[in-house]
Amino acid sequence: MSISHILYKVNPPVARFRRKDVDIHTIAIRERIDWLVDCARHHSEEFQRPEAQLTRSRYLEEHPTAIVVFTCMDGRINIPVATNTPHGIILSFRNLDGRFDLGWPHLGRVLTKLMDGLASQRRPILVLIMYHYSKGNPCNSCDGFNYDTYSARTHMYGIKRQIEAVFSTGHCKVYPLVWGFETDEDTVVLHGSSGNVLDLSTISSTDQETLPALLAQLYSDMPDLMRQDLLTLVKGNIAHIASIKQASREPIIEHREWMICIGRAFDWLYMPNQALIIGPYSPDLADPIRKAAGIIDANMRAGNIPDDGFLLLAQETYQEIGANRAYAELKSRFLSRFAANIVRVDFPKLAEKMHVRTAVLNWQLRAMEMIDGSTEHTS
Repeated sequence: MSISHILYKVNPPVARFRRKDVDIHTIAIRERIDWLVDCARHHSEEFQRPEAQLTRSRYLEEHPTAIVVFTCMDGRINIPVATNTPHGIILSFRNLDGRFDLGWPHLGRVLTKLMDGLASQRRPILVLIMYHYSKGNPCNSCDGFNYDTYSARTHMYGIKRQIEAVFSTGHCKVYPLVWGFETDEDTVVLHGSSGNVLDLSTISSTDQETLPALLAQLYSDMPDLMRQDLLTLVKGNIAHIASIKQASREPIIEHREWMICIGRAFDWLYMPNQALIIGPYSPDLADPIRKAAGIIDANMRAGNIPDDGFLLLAQETYQEIGANRAYAELKSRFLSRFAANIVRVDFPKLAEKMHVRTAVLNWQLRAMEMIDGSTEHTS
């Protein structure tokens, strides 16, 4: 089955689709929005299952290293799936093009709070800073860097240097490393501290016994415990690559995104060719919103998605009820108003087809809650 089309089974979670398989990209916008809400609900239910909680607990006992990922909003990049890691383990920062700057005030505050919390738990921290590309067709690489993989990789090394300057130059507690991600086969490419590179698609099952030595060569200054936990991610990716090759998965050829998501904690939305995700980190949010709206507009004009509407979804997380949730709601409402206004001003025709939803996400339950007053349609 080609993943250029997302085929969704009737049960679970969307029973309203009567056909056996439904191409989500072709149905009416209101049905797509209903499908999306059901996806969020299903993800929360799966996250809360006792079996899932036990799996996460066991994984953290065996692998205490915290994994923080900086990556592009591209839905093809699904690191938990690509490394066979239980959902809820990897903490992701996602933004259009994978562009970040620790000088951004909000990003700096959020990241510092996260790092302080992990340090208080006495957990070592691996920070994976990721660029992506396609070996089959350069035009399937990151268009935010004009399909220039060298420029994308150079930007990621800049983030790595910033993290080292702020959190750790000795790599004892916080170890940032640059990873490539080849989206045709979900292959991780490791960049070593001395410039050496390891493409995991070149490692066969019979070569895996050499992996500890290879990682030691790549990251000679990495603490042993951290390297052991990295080895688990590496082995998971090698197994995932094998499953992709066995299934003869076809690469995604065209952009078919039909929604713009702005905010945090969209991990439940790891589905290719569905959403353009903008983290609320940059002091200039207008630019990525314009870029995302331009992509949606182009998708409609090319006939890659229906022209009956697109979704703008804003979401912020909260940890506790009370003031923490109230602030999350306030921030989410601001993001939806701000983004919608950018679309109205710069893409007035597209704005006539804009459906706005505003939500908060209960981080403990990974449960999305729609806020009363989300607009059905705005122009």
